[in-house]
Amino acid sequence: MKKLTKKRIWQWLIGIFALLIIADIGATLYFYRVACVRNDSPISQVKTTSPNYALVKNFNMLPKTTVTIENDKLKLDAWYVPANKATDKTVIVVHGFRQDKTAMRQYGELFHQLGYNVLMPDNRGAGQSQGNFISFGFHDKYDVIAWANYLTNKNPQSDITLYGLSMGASTVMMASGEKTLPKTVKSIIEDCGYDNAWDEITYQGKVGYNVPAFPLVYSVSLESKIRQGWFFQEASATKSLAKDKLPILFIHGSKDTYVPTRMVYDNYKAVKSNVPKKLLIVKGAAHAKSFETNPTLYRSTISKFMNEYNPISTGQ
Repeated sequence: MKKLTKKRIWQWLIGIFALLIIADIGATLYFYRVACVRNDSPISQVKTTSPNYALVKNFNMLPKTTVTIENDKLKLDAWYVPANKATDKTVIVVHGFRQDKTAMRQYGELFHQLGYNVLMPDNRGAGQSQGNFISFGFHDKYDVIAWANYLTNKNPQSDITLYGLSMGASTVMMASGEKTLPKTVKSIIEDCGYDNAWDEITYQGKVGYNVPAFPLVYSVSLESKIRQGWFFQEASATKSLAKDKLPILFIHGSKDTYVPTRMVYDNYKAVKSNVPKKLLIVKGAAHAKSFETNPTLYRSTISKFMNEYNPISTGQ
């Protein structure tokens, strides 16, 4: 009888353990699909009531060329908008999570008004670019480098600034530490980027789903390694910034609860003290809303940074 009881206990324990494994696998597949699998649902755009809606309308009227490159066996798509006055200066504008280039029109118009050529890519797995997965900057950083090389090959005299918003911001920060980044890239501007994918996804799991990091984030990260070749910890802006040698402007909203404001301080501190770095915290701005919250301050800060580190020469 005693042996039978022990056997049943073990059977119950094994059964419970098996159910937990099955539940974790199911949750892992669900959350991986939410976080990392392409979704072409319509994205939110700048509202007609926004103070920046006029920028979107202006951008829509600009002449654009659709350009494509191939990187990592994926065809990638972008808009190229030339400056009104011929220049070698170009800004690559990189969009955020589950967005595409159309969501970045206010930023494209901002840099166009400042006198720059603008290249606005669709990240892999978004818009008109190929790809089935979202890589939180891990693979995207190499795509940004490929776009910079594209511009450089077209014009070896190019002076390039990388600008990114949210996931795009983390992407350009990750690109900053890569040895393959061409010398034509002169500066970086990031707006509301996270420090690394692990911290951001763990944070979103907690605030959005009340899910602890263990075991789910660990298993979703393992799923990413299996399907895309990278763990969440490997998509780290902070680690890349420790190798950055380019001037960089950090922007973040004081009321950002999607990528918490504290992350910008970690990113800022990661840059070595001998590298030019500037920080703008926009009071009252929520995630990716700094430009719309205080357009004048945003424009003037970016204009000053660009005039210092990638200026439009008077001869152009």
